[in-house]
Amino acid sequence: MAVRNIREIGDEILLKKSKEVTKINDRTNELIDDMIETMYEANGVGLAAPQVGVLKRIVVIDTSTEEEEDGLLVLINPKITSTEGEQTGHEGCLSVPGKTGVVTRPEKITATYLDRDMKEQTLEAEGLLARAVCHECDHLEGKLYVDLVEGELMDVKPPQESDDDSEREDE
Repeated sequence: MAVRNIREIGDEILLKKSKEVTKINDRTNELIDDMIETMYEANGVGLAAPQVGVLKRIVVIDTSTEEEEDGLLVLINPKITSTEGEQTGHEGCLSVPGKTGVVTRPEKITATYLDRDMKEQTLEAEGLLARAVCHECDHLEGKLYVDLVEGELMDVKPPQESDDDSEREDE
């Protein structure tokens, strides 16, 4: 496995439509493993193949938390088949570093996809996972979230660090 370079806004490949995956071979499995490692290394919750320069319909997503582990999903040829409701919130992207914007997405989605064994699966998701699936599927169509931002893109503020941990008020 290897960490791959993440393509950033302005790179033409991010604006191109990805091709369907028709078979899984060693190169495809290596790509998926590299995408997973790259996503984790960049502290992302999702990554689409075009973001690492490959026009294949593959996304990896992990929205798990400390309480809920093992949420890694590999979606090959994902298709959103239904949506319900709306959620509006801040969204960012590994291909648009240091920026965030307000985007409205469906609250719930149903999607079909192929797993790594090329078996069809159905995913029902809501909240953050639904947002992530929509965001990554947009990448496969050559679309970036910046085109959906309501208002202006904003700079992401780095977390504030305390100069002296001994002065914490909660102790």
